[in-house]
Amino acid sequence: MAGGEQRGASGGPERVALKKEIGLVSACAIIIGGSLGFQKAAEHHSTHDSCAGVGSTAISSDALSRFLHLLIAGRAAAGNIIGSGIFISPKGVLEHTGSVGLALIIWVLGGGVAALGSLCYAELGVTIPKSGGDYSYVTEIFGGLAGFLLLWSAVLIMYPTSLAVIALTFSNYVLQPVFPNCIPPYNASRILSMVCLLLLTWVNSSSVRWATRIQDIFTAGKLLALALIIIVGFIQIFKGNYEELTPSNAFNFWMTPSVGHLALAFLQGSFAFSGWNFLNYVTEELVDPRRNLPRAIFISIPLVTFVYTFTNIAYFTAMSPQELLSSNAVAVTFGEKLLGYFSWVMPVSVALSTFGGINGYLFTSSRLCFSGAREGHLPSLLAMIHVKHCTPIPALLVCCLATLIIMLVGDTYTLINYVSFINYLCYGVTIIGLIVLRWKKPKIFRPIKVNLLVPITYLAFWAFLLIFSLYSEPVVCGVGLIIILTGVPVFFLGVYWRNKPKCVNRLIESMTCWGQKLCFVVYPQGGVAEEEEAPSARSRRLASETAARK
Repeated sequence: MAGGEQRGASGGPERVALKKEIGLVSACAIIIGGSLGFQKAAEHHSTHDSCAGVGSTAISSDALSRFLHLLIAGRAAAGNIIGSGIFISPKGVLEHTGSVGLALIIWVLGGGVAALGSLCYAELGVTIPKSGGDYSYVTEIFGGLAGFLLLWSAVLIMYPTSLAVIALTFSNYVLQPVFPNCIPPYNASRILSMVCLLLLTWVNSSSVRWATRIQDIFTAGKLLALALIIIVGFIQIFKGNYEELTPSNAFNFWMTPSVGHLALAFLQGSFAFSGWNFLNYVTEELVDPRRNLPRAIFISIPLVTFVYTFTNIAYFTAMSPQELLSSNAVAVTFGEKLLGYFSWVMPVSVALSTFGGINGYLFTSSRLCFSGAREGHLPSLLAMIHVKHCTPIPALLVCCLATLIIMLVGDTYTLINYVSFINYLCYGVTIIGLIVLRWKKPKIFRPIKVNLLVPITYLAFWAFLLIFSLYSEPVVCGVGLIIILTGVPVFFLGVYWRNKPKCVNRLIESMTCWGQKLCFVVYPQGGVAEEEEAPSARSRRLASETAARK
């Protein structure tokens, strides 16, 4: 089993290492986030869709862990960098920069900062060759509390907020043609977003094959929309329609941006670049990570930066800055101005893209909950999967519920500032860990060792961004920090405190059994390391599994 344990005939634990099957092309595909051909992975997984009956007490952990083959790995990681953010963030970046030229510079610098961060993560990825990315590195370097707080922020803030932003973007692009002359009604937008989220939660709970086929189909919308925008933009430039891009107009500021405005502009742009660190979540499956990890970074980040910059250039060949700022769906406005009878292609393509993005984030966020629960940092119920469908239904429901709550408390661009601030905070802590590891373990083998100026430069930018973002948006950023800090008592009460009173253990057992009966889930085989369990923990697990069969 990938990354897990399987009992051999002798009854002892047999550990099997993850296969190294991701090469350079696959690594680049993972970073960029394409998912064409994802159906092959689904078909490979479908053989396990009915891997156990109701009477099973354990399900193979292979039902959740899939070897990532050449190109399939990248296809499976839909929406990691090139995703829905490029259809959302341009308005926010332009609003805070005050000019077209400075907005384009922010997009280019955003790619440069992502490249610096990726190089730091490349060193960590081969020095600590564990799948799991930030969570694994922070836990290894700083200990369980720091790792738990990162997991806590991801489960409660990063993934649910990103899901909420993408779902709201989906509803805006679907409703914009229905309300061409005004912003779609608040209630209509929220209801449609919730319906979409609930539908995809049901799909992901019912079958991994369905979820992956949806991903395969709907990612094409993202590629179609971006290709169409860039091609039409080049045609506009060749026709001489680039007045807004001339230096005199591009740097004609209608407002003088402060340092705080520039920090917020970077936060808006960084949302589109989020996902550059995803390759570190599958480091153990990489073929020759020493060579392929940095190569993938040097190929993929510049490519993504090119696509994002030229997409924005294309926008300005058709729209003035004022038109872009007044648009609630930038790509729709672009299509209406240049595509004529075919303008319907743009909202349909972006809606397909965002629909696939929601599906992809649900898939990955539920797996993060699942992994955290298997490490003992989240309730054990979240480490269980359905007895027939082999899907982590409790984890999916937690992600869905958190997203629904966040969706009701903020508008799209406020939520982007919120999630980008927390993202950067976690990235910075991880890269600080690189420097700490250099100091604590100077002689550890490092197949990749970046110049110390790389993490220092990144951290200087990181400090600037966080300080001035907190100054400009104290409420939004402060709420994020408070939510992270609420994880401290949760960690000590739920994880660190081992010898809980019997009444507390009985309550946890009864709630776990009730959740198992409700969701019809059990532990995967190898999901709990039986030989490392205390007798009380083993008895609680066996009791919960027995309850699930009743």
